[in-house]
Amino acid sequence: MIANALTWLSVPVALFIGSVGAYSVFKAVYVEKRDLKCACVGGDSNVPLGFISMTENLMMVGMALWMGASSLL
Repeated sequence: MIANALTWLSVPVALFIGSVGAYSVFKAVYVEKRDLKCACVGGDSNVPLGFISMTENLMMVGMALWMGASSLL
């Protein structure tokens, strides 16, 4: 099977993208107090996009760490 074929590439890429995304969301929402609008439904919804985006990016970091740890074992 080809599972785990490119783990050496996907782990650092996912870790980098998730970390940069989490940092930028944290800076924009929690430091600069910006109000992010969800553009998926025309910007009319009242979705807590900062929390959603932060959760998504932290899950990507967690996924990368999990894949990296499991590939070492």
